[in-house]
Amino acid sequence: MRILMLGGTSFVGRAIVEDALRNGAEVTLFGRGRTGTGLFPGVPRRIGDRDTGDYTALGEGTWDAVVDVSGYVPRHVGQAMEALGGRVGRYLFISSHAVYARTGVGPGSDEDTPRRAPVRDTEELTEATYGPLKVACEDDVLARYGARATVVRPGKVVGPYDRADTFLYWLRRAARGGRVALPGRPEQPVQVVDSRDVARLVVRLLLDDRPGAFHAVGPAEPVTLGGLIETCARVAGSEVEIVPVDPASAPPGFPLVRPDWPTQQRSAARARAAGLPATPLAVTAADVLAWDRGRGEPPLECGLSAGDEERLLAGR
Repeated sequence: MRILMLGGTSFVGRAIVEDALRNGAEVTLFGRGRTGTGLFPGVPRRIGDRDTGDYTALGEGTWDAVVDVSGYVPRHVGQAMEALGGRVGRYLFISSHAVYARTGVGPGSDEDTPRRAPVRDTEELTEATYGPLKVACEDDVLARYGARATVVRPGKVVGPYDRADTFLYWLRRAARGGRVALPGRPEQPVQVVDSRDVARLVVRLLLDDRPGAFHAVGPAEPVTLGGLIETCARVAGSEVEIVPVDPASAPPGFPLVRPDWPTQQRSAARARAAGLPATPLAVTAADVLAWDRGRGEPPLECGLSAGDEERLLAGR
């Protein structure tokens, strides 16, 4: 199978390329050539820029499938489809759970859950526009490719090479042990999926030439936020005491803390049936911990500093 990756050298895209190569696919990378330049020696690269609309490098060649991991606004998708024309078989678009309506959603919601209204009049990515822009992208891919369109909607993806820090914050904090301030409720459900599981699903869908939309959510078993922290502690060989604190006392958007619990309880049934693996959370945590320590544990950009946490825990 010949696969064109729009992106593919950072985190989820990197995992997809690795899995595709393991399965004998011929991969071509398209991107700006600024990240992961030492990755995948021998894999052909086409240099271009989606932000400026430079797809000249894709003027020649045919592929069985394209995987779009770097399409965030309709222009990205529309220009890519125009540049490729009829020279690709299936178009697999990496979307997001941010496409879904935020009200009226119960536990176990599936891929037929109502989506938000599409947005096309801006390219500014904010919390309010990210999901609706992805909706517009999904619609355009489906309109162009029909039964040759596939959409994968990941939840919170974690794993080695994750630069988002949200899962890593809890992993590092649990590794330190002791009393852990949680600006939320320990019983909150949380869904994280291993990047390598997402990659396996994507490649399986391509190999099976399967259309439709699929949730990529995990882990293997349902877990609460408190359970996630405790799992991270066990992996790191530490012991923790989780101490709930007032969410208003911590920075907004705290790592993995969510007020809308049903959005952390989406159904993975369709994706599991299509080949989504279920890596145990402890395995993911151990691999992320080893990766993080191997790179020297650079400073995080989210969560609480040790001093701020001590102040929140004082007197509790």
